[in-house]
This record gives sequence, C-alpha cells and structure tokens, in this order.
Amino acid sequence: MIDLSTLTIVSAREALKKGDFTARELTQTCLDAISVKDKEIHAFLEVFNSALTQADEADRKIKEGLDLPLLGIPMAIKDNMLYEGHIASAGSKILEKYKATYTATAVSNLEKAGAIIIGRTNMDEFAMGSSNESSTFGPVKNPWNVGRVPGGSSGGSAVAVASGVVRVSLGSETGGSVRQPASLCGIFGLKPTYGRI
Repeated sequence: MIDLSTLTIVSAREALKKGDFTARELTQTCLDAISVKDKEIHAFLEVFNSALTQADEADRKIKEGLDLPLLGIPMAIKDNMLYEGHIASAGSKILEKYKATYTATAVSNLEKAGAIIIGRTNMDEFAMGSSNESSTFGPVKNPWNVGRVPGGSSGGSAVAVASGVVRVSLGSETGGSVRQPASLCGIFGLKPTYGRI
C-alpha cells in the first residue's frame, strides 16, 4: 500500500523511476482513497474510467526510459476545464451533460507532461462563489472539519489535495478562487501570471 500522506510529486517520480511502485499502483491507491473519503467531502463530480488505462500507458513510457516531469502522477481538474470527450458542467445543471469537444490548453499541457487526469472536481456553479456551497451537485466539505466551508470557487480541487487523495489539482481563479480555498484547507494555492499555464 502506498502512503499518499507522505508522497510528494518529486518522491513519487523517483519511486516510479526506481520501480518501487507502478503508475497503475499509485493511481489505484488514489482511486481507493477517493472511494472512501469522497463520500463525506464530495470533492469529485466524476472519476474518469480512463485513469487506469492512462496509468498503464505511463508505465509503458517509464519502462522505455521516457522522462517527463509529471509522468505517472495522478491529478484532478476543476469541472470548468475542458477535457475532450468528458463532461465539463461548471457545477451547473444546465451543462450537466455537456461533453467537451476539445481539451483546454492547461489540461493538454498536463497530458504532455505525462500526468494522469484522474477526475473532475466540484465547484461553485459557473465559478461564482467563495464557499463551494452553490454547486448544483451538492456542496464540498472542508476535510479538516466537514461543518466548515472549504472556500471556492475551486473548493473541490483544494479539498482533493487537502484530503490527500491527489497531490495536485488544477483550479481556476479570477479574484481568489484558487488561493482562498487553498488557504481555508491549509494547502498551497498558486495563481500564475495570466497565460503562463
């Protein structure tokens, strides 16, 4: 069993290269953690069926000696980020069946770096909120105290990281939607310069 609580991206990459565990084992550990923890915190709206297939592909690339910065690392994306063929509802009932026709640049860059896109995280509807209580699909709960809000609008992404089920998740921000939930959940949130990702 892989201890996700002590794992960093750097230590995971080193362990994957050394063969201490496989990308499939790491991804399965994340999936198992999500299946247990997410019932209470509701960080995820969907876990992608392709996650283990992506992990197997990462393992093949690792065996071939390919060295990408995020190769084999499971990550989550906020529900307003397009990922071709997958739903991107932006936390809204009106978009609950909308399937993306292309992949957003930020998500595409994760794929190019070798990341495993494990699922999409809950958010305030249309990214309009700061508590993550306005999602059509139910509120996200702070993993440290489920009676408190996690912040928003990227609350699902912050909670996915703070609960330890993934090490990194993409959020989106205009005026605090990454940094505020990161702060409320006790993790690090970065708003890069516009266009940087």
